[in-house]
Amino acid sequence: MASGGYPYSGGGGGHNAQQQQPYYEPESLHVHSQQSTPAPQYHAAQPGNNYGYNTQNTQTQPRRPSPFDSVFDDNAYPPSSGPGSVPAGNTPQHGHYQDTGYYGQAGPSPVSSRPNVAEDIPLQDRPNKDAEANDHIYDASAAPGQRLRRGRGKVRVGELGMLGSDKKRIPFVVYLFSLVQAAVFIAEIVKNGTMTGSPIMIKPQFNPMIGPSTQVLINMGARYAPCMHNIKAIQGAPADRPIYFLCPNATTNSELCPLSTLCGFGGVPDPVFDGNADQHPAPDQWYRFILPIFMHAGIIHIGFNLLLQLTVAKEMEQAIGSIRFFLVYMSAGIFGFVMGGNFAAPGIASTGASGSLFGIIALTLLDLLYSWSERRSPVKDLMFIILDMVIAFVLGLLPGLDNFSHIGGFLMGLALGICVLHSPNALRRRLDEGTAYSAVQGGQTVHPAFLKSPVGFFRGRKPLWWAWWIVRVAVLITIIVVFIVLLNNFYKLGEQCGWCKYLSCLPIKDWCELGAIKESS
Repeated sequence: MASGGYPYSGGGGGHNAQQQQPYYEPESLHVHSQQSTPAPQYHAAQPGNNYGYNTQNTQTQPRRPSPFDSVFDDNAYPPSSGPGSVPAGNTPQHGHYQDTGYYGQAGPSPVSSRPNVAEDIPLQDRPNKDAEANDHIYDASAAPGQRLRRGRGKVRVGELGMLGSDKKRIPFVVYLFSLVQAAVFIAEIVKNGTMTGSPIMIKPQFNPMIGPSTQVLINMGARYAPCMHNIKAIQGAPADRPIYFLCPNATTNSELCPLSTLCGFGGVPDPVFDGNADQHPAPDQWYRFILPIFMHAGIIHIGFNLLLQLTVAKEMEQAIGSIRFFLVYMSAGIFGFVMGGNFAAPGIASTGASGSLFGIIALTLLDLLYSWSERRSPVKDLMFIILDMVIAFVLGLLPGLDNFSHIGGFLMGLALGICVLHSPNALRRRLDEGTAYSAVQGGQTVHPAFLKSPVGFFRGRKPLWWAWWIVRVAVLITIIVVFIVLLNNFYKLGEQCGWCKYLSCLPIKDWCELGAIKESS
């Protein structure tokens, strides 16, 4: 709080000072001096000071309430330690007031040249910026008689409250991935135009996302289960009813080709169609769990993803750093495609960074929960996040979209967020490790970095710290086990949940039958 926020303006102590009164008092309280207009008495910190104090009659004058006294005073700006100042922590006695004289020069000013020092304003050094941040003494937003809740209401909607959110790191990963995704999409458009004669799919049907055909996307690396492992409906088909697929350059539904031609990347073993579903070697283009992160189905698809990526994801990378962001982004995207490969229809091709971005949304939710007490409107922020998730989930029920990638990415984002993000702010306060909104101050325990001192990093930790790390390790082990189980189910067992498909489709107009492998007649 700047010193200019006092309830009255000083006159400066000129020759007409006798005609100016900062406030009025009963005549009975006046104790006249022989030098100047009556003014409040001051307590001299040292005998023989020449700071313009009037030390006469200090024992007989009744105490008058100072306009600077209030129950909120917390010495946010401690008096200077120079000669004549009141030591910090000393409470003025009755009739004694803090010096408010401003003398305009380094040395003291004689009393005769300052006829009215009561109206002068002090210049004092501000201790540090932390004191300013914690100063609520004269906060006009506080109701009379109430003290503001510190740490509350500092983070608005759309802001991050986690440790490091105030740092201005360069979001290398977001910029690099955005450029790669844009370049890949341009390559998709070029290839679709070269193979079909049109940059976007218009035959045999129109692509509502305004992009290339599904066959071109599969040929360029979309997640497509028949190119990745044996499928009973394909490899197990009898010789009299073989399964064929639309070619990448198809413009009609009659242009069919074998699986190897559709998959590309050097091809895969074509099915024998002898009724044996367990054929070797089997298709094994495992990289289709990774490549689709950088591919998109159309202009609308990549437009929405880049908008979210260059706003929310960019701020998240600046807050948590590029290494952690890269880990969460890639893991969420891969896990989403693995989950979709297990539960989505085998004939559905899936692309996009939606799973990765849902992992970032999970980090945003954790950030809100970790900084709940510092939020201006935490419930409103939570409602916004839930609304975004509901809208995205509903859109995932439409044909051509894979909701399982969204769900898987969100679950992986939650799990890794608990493991790699800093602890909740409330927990950090209890552990004396500081919070996201204040610098590390005296009295807090500072532990060395793990790489610098592995033993010192763990020495002196509280039981609550160990308990939180046990939770983190348990979550990490759980998500790794789930990931291994899903991979094993995808490659070895091939079992599918009969009702799970309704999480990614609406049971109308045979939407839930889209992507099913149909036998040729």
